Amino acid sequence: MTKRTRFVFGVDLGDRTSHVCQLERRTGAVEMDEKVPTTREDFEVLFKAIPKSRVVMESSGSSPWASRVARAHGHDVIVANARKLRAIWDSPRKNDRRDALVLAQLGASDSPFLCEVHHRGELAQQRLAVIRARDLVVEARTKLINGARGIVKTDGRRLPKCSADSFHAKTAEAIPEALAPALRPTLVVIEAMTAQIHVYDKEVERLGRKEYAVTQRLQQIPGVGPLTALAFVLVIDDPKRFAKSRDVGAYIGITPRQDQSGDTDKQLPITKCGDALLRRLLVQCAHHILGPHGKESRLRIWGLGLAARGGKNAKKRAIVAVARKLAVLLHAMWTSGEDYDPARGANATKAA
Repeated sequence: MTKRTRFVFGVDLGDRTSHVCQLERRTGAVEMDEKVPTTREDFEVLFKAIPKSRVVMESSGSSPWASRVARAHGHDVIVANARKLRAIWDSPRKNDRRDALVLAQLGASDSPFLCEVHHRGELAQQRLAVIRARDLVVEARTKLINGARGIVKTDGRRLPKCSADSFHAKTAEAIPEALAPALRPTLVVIEAMTAQIHVYDKEVERLGRKEYAVTQRLQQIPGVGPLTALAFVLVIDDPKRFAKSRDVGAYIGITPRQDQSGDTDKQLPITKCGDALLRRLLVQCAHHILGPHGKESRLRIWGLGLAARGGKNAKKRAIVAVARKLAVLLHAMWTSGEDYDPARGANATKAA
């Protein structure tokens, strides 16, 4: 809001109830301190009744819809990065009431340590639910397939190798008769899951074709399919909020952690701060780019050069580095509107 508000509300979001603290900005006096059920209906009543104020809450599973409800009633909403609020999670006296008070105090002081996060739009959130639901079904099917193979092994036999899509058809006859009552129903469930995954895939392709046309251009990169392209667009949501394409790698959490002090500069794993599903999809794409079926490009040459340097984890690091470069390339193509160029994506070197 362009005008400083008189009151600041700190909202500590809970699973069932949330603690709300109202702070008078000028005096620092606590005007309200109460609990509210964490439901849309109760939040609508709360934010409609209070005067136009600044509302501060931590990022959580409920913060996307809660922040949208507050903004709909004209409030200035700040969703703070929960990882960065050390004053809350590292406090020796941590409770919901105090957490709400600390959020209100930080909001009243205009503290830069709130580290405001960006929530994607409601439509993007709903579209992304299709991809997340598909991922849940794929994960459940994988567990069932591995479980079925393990049960058959206990009988001294093995099920034939095959893809997950054809598992229910190619292993039906290989199940021992003694285990048929236990595993035949499992195959029925796996077949139903496979059919549902195909339904999700068709919906992903439809969304990319009809509603998110930019995904068609992103799929020009070998190894990037409809699923990864759509997930990237939906998770990023607004490409203009990144000043540089290189910032996308840090946002997704595929940049190394840092712990440097004086002459000590430790080599640490990646931060894993961003969306885990998108990070996993980009790593899968990197596997394809560096694999035997990957097409020649500067990105592939650069990644193979990293992997060839040797060392215990050289290949793993190369895959993560290619995934990071791929995220940067996807964002650059999105913002520039340019088509894919195999000579783009990594700095060429004589060694490569």
